[in-house]
Amino acid sequence: MIQDVIREMALGQSTFIAPVLNVSRRSLLMGLGAGLVLATPLSRPADAAEQKAVKKYGGDAMPHGVVDDPHIFIVLAADGSVTVICNRSEMGQGVRTSLPMIVADELNADWARVKVAQAPGDEERYGNEDTDGSRSLRHHFLAMRRCGAAMRMMLEEAAATQWGVPVTEVAAVHHEIVHRASGRKLSFGALAEAASKLPTPAHDKLQFKDPAKFQYIGKADIALIDGVGITTGSANYGIDTRLPGMLYAVIARPPVYGGVVKSFDASETLKVPGVVKVVSIEPTPIPSEFQPLGGIGIIAKNTWAAIKGREKLKIVWDDGPNATYASDTFRKTLETAARQPGKVVRKDGDVYAALPKAAKRVSAEYYIPHLAQAPMEAPAATVQIKDGHCEVWACVQSPQATHDRIAKRLGSAVKDVTVNVTLLGGGFGRKSKPDYAVEAALLSQAMAGTPVKLTWTREDDIQHSYYHTVSVEHIEAGLDASGKPVAWLHRTVAPTIISIFKPDPKHEAPFELGMGAVNNPFLIPNFQVENPAAAAHTRIGWFRSVSNIPHAFAILSFAAELAAAAGRDPKDYLLELIGPPRKIVPEALADMWNYNENPKLYPFDTGRLRAVIEKVADESGWGRSLPKGHGLGIAGLHSFASYTAAVVEVAVGDKGQMTIPRVDIAIDCGPIVNPERIRSQLEGAVIQGISLATLGEITFRNGRAEQSNFDGYQLTRIDAAPKVIKTHILPMKDYDQPLGGVGEPGVPPVAPALLNAVFAATGKRIRQLPLGSQLASG
Repeated sequence: MIQDVIREMALGQSTFIAPVLNVSRRSLLMGLGAGLVLATPLSRPADAAEQKAVKKYGGDAMPHGVVDDPHIFIVLAADGSVTVICNRSEMGQGVRTSLPMIVADELNADWARVKVAQAPGDEERYGNEDTDGSRSLRHHFLAMRRCGAAMRMMLEEAAATQWGVPVTEVAAVHHEIVHRASGRKLSFGALAEAASKLPTPAHDKLQFKDPAKFQYIGKADIALIDGVGITTGSANYGIDTRLPGMLYAVIARPPVYGGVVKSFDASETLKVPGVVKVVSIEPTPIPSEFQPLGGIGIIAKNTWAAIKGREKLKIVWDDGPNATYASDTFRKTLETAARQPGKVVRKDGDVYAALPKAAKRVSAEYYIPHLAQAPMEAPAATVQIKDGHCEVWACVQSPQATHDRIAKRLGSAVKDVTVNVTLLGGGFGRKSKPDYAVEAALLSQAMAGTPVKLTWTREDDIQHSYYHTVSVEHIEAGLDASGKPVAWLHRTVAPTIISIFKPDPKHEAPFELGMGAVNNPFLIPNFQVENPAAAAHTRIGWFRSVSNIPHAFAILSFAAELAAAAGRDPKDYLLELIGPPRKIVPEALADMWNYNENPKLYPFDTGRLRAVIEKVADESGWGRSLPKGHGLGIAGLHSFASYTAAVVEVAVGDKGQMTIPRVDIAIDCGPIVNPERIRSQLEGAVIQGISLATLGEITFRNGRAEQSNFDGYQLTRIDAAPKVIKTHILPMKDYDQPLGGVGEPGVPPVAPALLNAVFAATGKRIRQLPLGSQLASG
């Protein structure tokens, strides 16, 4: 199968289908018989030791680090086509276009002759493959530039050798190597074999392209490589996988986290036409990490039969230790904790001495509920275990985690598991956790060689997710006679993501606290952040922008409350809180302040934060006269090494009905690679931010999620979307500067800007998400 796909790639016939995804060294070498000429040596570059060294910051600090060998990431065919291997998962952010763009630009390739193939789960070969943390381009921009530049230099060297001329006399020009003096030309295809035999140039020998001559990087007219397939329905997602003789499955899972099956009766299930087998899945004790919850799997000849068979199951559950979990009572527990001193995680000055002496004291408490990622494509995975080898096709954000967890659960050797990554119909952090792929592997194992596709229904997805944490944020401030804050106390209380990895942790992890809480840049002399304890009672996981959501909502809402208390304009007051432009270099707190990026390369630049706030204020017409019932709200923050700000305009009617005429959002993400995708991700972030601010809420009763589909867990629809979304990208043309993230930073400022706008329109403060019917209730 793989050899056929490689042959199609060489002949220019490939489309995005599941088998294309396996581009292991063995399968690529098999393709040589089809005339494919590859640069595929059996060793890494000369500086492999340097690459393997675990460094302190950035991509090099990630598991398996960053690989930048063109022999691994670039495939040259005899016809001159260039295939770039993408080691990040595509879920709508455009990474399968953006990474090849970088390579193609440095290579001086013709974009029309560039293709993409997806890397399987193999971090030893491709480096870190986790598509999360808004770091695909942040960590791989330089690596892909190195790949493209190195391959260009190898082609130039091969041509110079063939012509017997100095390499300084030749240059890559639009998919050809040209000898300037004679005008002779050789195509990339003609040089592919010779270039493939050359060693990779060392880093210090690479000659990068002048950014002023970029053809693709930073340009707005680069269409998505997968765009036609996505828009015509021919693209293949995890749920689209089809294999000969495949069976279909669903699973009845414990309704409460930590619950187990006491007993079950499948006699009626087995009578359903099409049901083939019922399989018991061993539960994973708390903490379950990325392993299955357990339950009963139903395998059938089609998904509908499997679902109907599940309905006939008679199961008696032992709900386990979280049987009494209820959102209303747990909120009171969090509020009690937030009103008492907690673990001190940042301390400047003496807050408790300064607060009683303040001319005015202001306090507020904010509540943010659990959220489900609810990607439009629910989790799905297909697995075939045959002749001792396990092959997986799945929509996963972390193929290596998928590979490792399956191997561990099956007791297989690492070499006996292959993970092929399909397109993802959204992810938002849910598909970083491959429990569903492990489930599919267990079901396939039970079928002894027959491939099985496991599908999660929408109800499965919403009721068995890795939820964004619930949170109570308590903030107090003391103001002097002029309204300037002299003291700030912030208590953040939330169950931690670490609870899925370690038993019973009580406090948020440093990386969670570093999402806006401890790295708050406000210039206040007495500043303290505390983190009271909170236990987890369900699976907690990453949600797009993670802990920035509750921290930004509380801090930027409270900043507007202080402005009102001081009788000041919220935008001006926010800028005064941030203070003058300066660069904060928190070397001792890099993990907490800087998303594990080198603080010297990525200082917290308050000048850039001020700039996006000022930009979005100017573009939105901040301060303009508004009709009755209209209001503007503003918010801005630093997250994922980028700076974003939003202004939301709302219109609230006499009965509390709200519309959103316009949203302006600005970002400074450093050097720009793919502006079309930046705009697209910001627009999507606005919609998702509005959705979580106005509708999103998962509640629990008796340990069970009360919502089960989009009737209960609602998302923003077209009629409630902003009439206008304006995106503003602050330009940076210095491509020697590091890139920031884009996928997540647009979400956090939306909710506080929206609720600040509601106050401006109505005078009513909303401190509890979602907004829901709080305006209509008076």
